[in-house]
Amino acid sequence: MPGGRRIAAVTDAHFDVAAGECLALIGESGCGKSVLASALLGLLPANARTAGEARLGDLDLLAADERTLARTVRGRLVGLIPQSPAAHLTPVRTVRSHLQETVAALTDTRGRAALRAAAEAAAERAAFPAGHLDRHPHELSGGLAQRAATALALVGDAPLLLADEPTTGLDRDLVDHTVDELRRHVDTGRRSLLVITHDLAAARRIADRVAVMYAGRIVELTDAQAFFGTPGPRHPYSRGLLRALPDRAFTAIPGMPPELGNLPRGCAFAPRCDRATDACTALPQPVDGTACHHPHLPEGHRA
Repeated sequence: MPGGRRIAAVTDAHFDVAAGECLALIGESGCGKSVLASALLGLLPANARTAGEARLGDLDLLAADERTLARTVRGRLVGLIPQSPAAHLTPVRTVRSHLQETVAALTDTRGRAALRAAAEAAAERAAFPAGHLDRHPHELSGGLAQRAATALALVGDAPLLLADEPTTGLDRDLVDHTVDELRRHVDTGRRSLLVITHDLAAARRIADRVAVMYAGRIVELTDAQAFFGTPGPRHPYSRGLLRALPDRAFTAIPGMPPELGNLPRGCAFAPRCDRATDACTALPQPVDGTACHHPHLPEGHRA
């Protein structure tokens, strides 16, 4: 950063996503979710640095050079539904042109008629209306741009799909259609899905497991059914996210998230947490998937 300052946007992120599984990554804006996804595809700014490993089979995505990422990884091994999809579409080309080019690049489809049919099938898969295929990006609503991006990402049937806020701008019916289509993408048992979302209802519908990120760290990683049902999440921040939902307590988490360049000592959530004690000045290490000194425990359990 300016002045030689460094910011740890994502720290100690440890997780895996198995074939046939969907992992939902949730958390407030600015906590590092999209940075993590960009790192996996080599799309971080030039001044960013990464450390560690991110393995897809035998390939370390963090160590791969640009040639490998461009020719082998993006679209073929890892598909991306980007945040702000309209910004990722070429403004002078139609949606049909985008889709036909992607089909030609990522599949064995050849011939004008076959490419046209494949592009229309890809659009239908993402509920993109055929009557809008010949429109340019500036002629699309936010929801249509989102569906176009989803259609493009699904073309290559990549082993790993990264979906960054894939339901933004969609009404509830289209949200359900989109997450159901993404779920079908992994239900073959051969593909994995990492979905980044603020939409907890969508996460509940699609996810096998949930990872909760706060201030650049994953603070809880658990089974989705237990997270949204019984016994519920263990980390106080995770419980606060659920209590903020309109169909639950509709109670906001007090305070504001910390700046990544000015994190408190120890647990970053401690200043907002009603369970914080002096122990929280030390950084909590994950135990049974939860990084908290005072996690909530199911009834009948003792710390």
